[in-house]
Amino acid sequence: MPLELPGSAGASPLAPQSSHDAHGGTLRVRRLGLESQSEPLVLMHKDCPICRSEGFQSRGRIELRHGERSVLATLYQVGDGFLALDEAGLSEIAWTRLEVAEDDEIVAVHPRALESLSAVRAKLYGRRLSQQQLSTIISDITHERYSDVELAAFVAAFAGQPFDLAETAALTDAMVSAGERLAWTAELVADKHSIGGLPGNRTTPLVVAIVAAAGLTIPKTSSRAITSPAGTADVMETMTSVDIDLGLMREVVDSTGGCLAWGGSVRLSPADDIIIRIERALDVDCEAQLVASVISKKVAAGSTHVLLDIPVGPTAKVRSAEAGEALAANLVAVGERFGLKVSPFISDGSQPIGRGLGPALEARDVLKVLRNDPDAPEDLRSKAVSLAGRLLSFVLGRDEAEMLEQAADLLRSGAALEKFMAICTAQGGFREPPVAPLQSIVTASHNGRIASIDNRLLARAAKLAGAPAAKSAGLVLHVSLGDQVLAGDPLFTLHGEAPGELEYALAFVSANSTIIGISNQ
Repeated sequence: MPLELPGSAGASPLAPQSSHDAHGGTLRVRRLGLESQSEPLVLMHKDCPICRSEGFQSRGRIELRHGERSVLATLYQVGDGFLALDEAGLSEIAWTRLEVAEDDEIVAVHPRALESLSAVRAKLYGRRLSQQQLSTIISDITHERYSDVELAAFVAAFAGQPFDLAETAALTDAMVSAGERLAWTAELVADKHSIGGLPGNRTTPLVVAIVAAAGLTIPKTSSRAITSPAGTADVMETMTSVDIDLGLMREVVDSTGGCLAWGGSVRLSPADDIIIRIERALDVDCEAQLVASVISKKVAAGSTHVLLDIPVGPTAKVRSAEAGEALAANLVAVGERFGLKVSPFISDGSQPIGRGLGPALEARDVLKVLRNDPDAPEDLRSKAVSLAGRLLSFVLGRDEAEMLEQAADLLRSGAALEKFMAICTAQGGFREPPVAPLQSIVTASHNGRIASIDNRLLARAAKLAGAPAAKSAGLVLHVSLGDQVLAGDPLFTLHGEAPGELEYALAFVSANSTIIGISNQ
């Protein structure tokens, strides 16, 4: 049965948040309608008596309490005409976590010292961290005690140092221990994960549908995008609900054999989703945190066998075969420490897989493959079948050629589509992905052959067009490496929901002519 941890939903209970009895002061709350994403903000008048008596400074961190709820917030001070001296204006996330109503009273106090930051500083200066230090850091991150600036320091500290197996295993263990951990009645529990870095490549929904249709248990939890225009959770959210709790997740898996849920909603390795938010803002994804992220979620999800897709290419996340093999070895080694069987698959990352880049556009590719649409992207279909066959062979210990044929049959027969629809229905119902209202075609400037596709620049263009926040935004690729094109032929079509974002993406494309390289041959 899942383990229940204290403080696992929203704001933490008072005890873990504060271990002192600071007096603080009482303020009436106002809802400002201020969207600050995941960082709670509080606004107070610059002459607020409590600010003066407590010594609160603008941009400082303070603890807000309401009944048994508490939250750490960043303070901003305002001048006359916005707030009364006895009022505190709350951002939406602070308002929600404190569960307050207009004119309720809250208490503002100094938070206890964040002692784990000393370990983060040590890491910044090159020291390796112990299991205890990492456990304390991850606990504080999970309880939302770190500001975005402090989280960025933690991410940067790991990104700036070489991979260390013992430290990464300790980080993984700390991340697993901070959240829920599932157990299943099935003896064999399959999973598949891509390390990312390749636009499109939305094989996971297809693999889950095929493997579950084959009769295996595959409870798939996925992340949202870090550095790409879409993550699997973003893509699935255009077709069904992914924000499901543990109870519903278990029901879905029991009834269908699989699920396609957002990992953040079921709090498997909850610190990971907080760290991912900062990695997305910094556009970094360091190896130690990547390995800890992947393995911690698979261990927490109760998986026994994991197939890992590692795309390798000149503009992918992993640039060389040697780097791919090294990453694969590290993932296998950390997995072994937790009794997890890991099978890495080094794949071609020279160009996107599928045509769509962006949540809805990638979802449409997935549906075309499942529906055996003649217009379905063949590279996506072929790779999904290959991965599903490998996973079946890996878990069951059966001949790989036989399992590849079974995977292809399950797709051709419609069994995979039926299973996918059953999973979506169990998670809250199926809906067709949305279509962007705005589109703009980017064409070839001259005749020639498609010689190169820059994955990173192409992904950047899709993100500037609005993906993944704008679900129907992104781009559709019309060419592949080696294709012959004439001047004026379409290379890709940008999709957007807002004119400003689409124009921004077009300006980026215009300034980066190497996104798609066309030789004169």
